[in-house]
Amino acid sequence: MEIKLGTYKHFKGHTVEVIAVAKNSENYDEEFVVYTHPIDGHDQTWIRPLNMFLENVERNGYNGPRFEYIGK
Repeated sequence: MEIKLGTYKHFKGHTVEVIAVAKNSENYDEEFVVYTHPIDGHDQTWIRPLNMFLENVERNGYNGPRFEYIGK
């Protein structure tokens, strides 16, 4: 799977900045999305499994992508 670097909107409304895709050093098949998310005025760096980042979610009447690409 491929992912574009840039800004994504989370299904709950906030935006994150994808800065890299990383591989697990113990299992080269497992990839993670590295992204920043501003919390309380400071950027926090997070990782999430690539397949989870790209999956659809179904919650509280919403059914769609967990994160949607909105640009660079």
